[in-house]
Amino acid sequence: MADKILKAYSLSEMKDKYIGNLGTTERDEYEYKLSMDILGRMIKATRLERNLTQEELGKLIGVQKSQISKLESSTNSATIDTILKVFKALKADINFSVKIEDEYIQLV
Repeated sequence: MADKILKAYSLSEMKDKYIGNLGTTERDEYEYKLSMDILGRMIKATRLERNLTQEELGKLIGVQKSQISKLESSTNSATIDTILKVFKALKADINFSVKIEDEYIQLV
């Protein structure tokens, strides 16, 4: 039996094929959800590194423990202000980049 050569695909190629090209609604939604998931995981990991409970972090920024739990599981409904407060309380550096057409705005 002859050896069959398999073609390798990059992650980007697979996303384009199965989710949609960059700029399509489906791909934008996927990338947004992925970014929010990563952000939530970063909040949790940083909180744990700082040896803080959800309740302690909530007190630092003036929200209930349940709000921190929601942020860690899904930041979809979080405001930028809340996210900034969380990372400030965690003593983490954070910045946002906004691209409008070909212009970048960096918020630090």
